[in-house]
Amino acid sequence: MNVAIVKYNAGNIYSVVSALRRMGVEPVLTDDAHQLRAADCVLFPGQGEARGAMDYLLARGLDQVICTLRQPVLGICVGQQLLCRHSEEGDVDCLGIFDADVRRFRPQRHEDKVPCMGWNSLHDLKTSLFAGLDQQLPYVYFVHSYFVPLCAETIATADYVQPYSAALHKDNFYATQFHPEKSGSVGEKILRNFLELASKP
Repeated sequence: MNVAIVKYNAGNIYSVVSALRRMGVEPVLTDDAHQLRAADCVLFPGQGEARGAMDYLLARGLDQVICTLRQPVLGICVGQQLLCRHSEEGDVDCLGIFDADVRRFRPQRHEDKVPCMGWNSLHDLKTSLFAGLDQQLPYVYFVHSYFVPLCAETIATADYVQPYSAALHKDNFYATQFHPEKSGSVGEKILRNFLELASKP
């Protein structure tokens, strides 16, 4: 299987590479449009600041490449947020795949710390991205100060300060706010489910 990871100025890319290698998959790390379009599936990870990431994508034409991909695409963390319409982080327009705006957590209690960092459970799982996990409350790892509110494209929910979108889906685009590559056996199962999407007609 030809798996591509979008190469851009966002952290955490190499932890995704390592996770895939542990699963026996050797991904291609690239910002080349031809390689991205030729891949069976594409991962779009990220950890960092939305405006700087969007500036990088725009300068290299990667915004147009990502938006026109037709194979399964998985955004992770900032990758999910960049697939949305707009982000409060840097007040920047994003790629607009998902019809939602990214908001900053606004703590309501003293114990509400920002960034949200640590393990949390997923609820209301939908789509085959979570196949095999529907009989439990899977725990996954989060690190983020911004979130996507619940919307029509939400396929998993988490709760921190308020309920929010832990994962999104529209057409061939999937996204998770959490880090599957840092979420143990649950995260590996989710990554395997995503890779299996590329083998379906």
